[in-house]
Amino acid sequence: MADIQGSYDDLFAAVPTALAALLDGGDAGGSVAVFVDGEPVVDVWGGFADVAGGVPWQTDTVVNVYSVTKTMTALCALVLADRGDLDPDAPVARYWPEFAAAGKEAVLVRHLLSHTAGLPDWVGPVAEIYDWPAATARLAAQAPLWEPGSAAGYHSLTQGFLVGEVVRRITGRSPGDFFADEIAGPLGADFHMGLPAEDDHRVAPTVPPPSRDEDYTASAPGATPAAAEAGPVGAPTAIRVRDGNSVAWRRAQIPAASGFGNARSVALVQSAMACGGSVRGVRLLSQAGCDRAWEEQFSGEDRRLGMPVSWGLGYGRFGGTYGWGGWGGSMVMIEPESRMVVAYVTNQMREPAQDTRGMDLVMAAYDGLQGLRADG
Repeated sequence: MADIQGSYDDLFAAVPTALAALLDGGDAGGSVAVFVDGEPVVDVWGGFADVAGGVPWQTDTVVNVYSVTKTMTALCALVLADRGDLDPDAPVARYWPEFAAAGKEAVLVRHLLSHTAGLPDWVGPVAEIYDWPAATARLAAQAPLWEPGSAAGYHSLTQGFLVGEVVRRITGRSPGDFFADEIAGPLGADFHMGLPAEDDHRVAPTVPPPSRDEDYTASAPGATPAAAEAGPVGAPTAIRVRDGNSVAWRRAQIPAASGFGNARSVALVQSAMACGGSVRGVRLLSQAGCDRAWEEQFSGEDRRLGMPVSWGLGYGRFGGTYGWGGWGGSMVMIEPESRMVVAYVTNQMREPAQDTRGMDLVMAAYDGLQGLRADG
């Protein structure tokens, strides 16, 4: 059985056992955290930070969590909305005038957060996503592919630039800097949008799925050719594993996909949403501000994911929980009723259609939660 490091409440022993099974099954490495009432009941890790199995995963190892980053960017917007600085029902152009070009006057902030703005695809050179002014200018000039608010199509790369530029226009700070100053810093959370060079030694590079190499590209679990049709500006640009593993990707702020952290930091930050806006004595937003994330913005077939979804403001809705997952397997699940967050991060990709690791760990956490309720 794989060696699992860290600590956990005995009631939640199923979680480290499940992580060990994943590592025994061939995964390189990963970490899992379960927080209840803002405190860890599970904080474990294991495996290796490299494909060769020579660098053990450590307590401070960080990994690119890809689209789990979207939940961090959404939290920035929700904090600003709670302060009265951002109106989700306002036109994006109120904050970003150039965005009104090409028929986007009616795009609202909530459309950006709920993947209904009609700008789902990055169509441009990969190098341009590392250049914030160029990336946001490209999106400001682009026409929507559908009437904003009428349909959803997962904005896999573009959402972060869209929401992030609104944050920047309001605060004068990049989304990564705002997140560091207003959220990660006060909480002491080791999560970064724009990773400093001094942290490179802690990074576990992404490992492609078995039989794949670093040219492996992102695809959605239920996506079909029709779901990924080219728009009038051309075919979407494919992002490869080698792009995500590049130094340029680490340094850039790509607020939909380039966040680096571990399960502990993901769970700590999102515990604010599970605990009414306050965690460890730090209040980020009000209970009403948290509830806003839960408000359904769209329900139905997502044009890019090719499957039914329910979108809140920046989070996917799943029954009584909300959260999101990232390319490669990382995920976060928030359960406000029990004030619980489950976070899983990994450097080991699997093919999306066969990847149930995150949900398996969530179910293991629920086993512990039942025991905790019985003890209580």
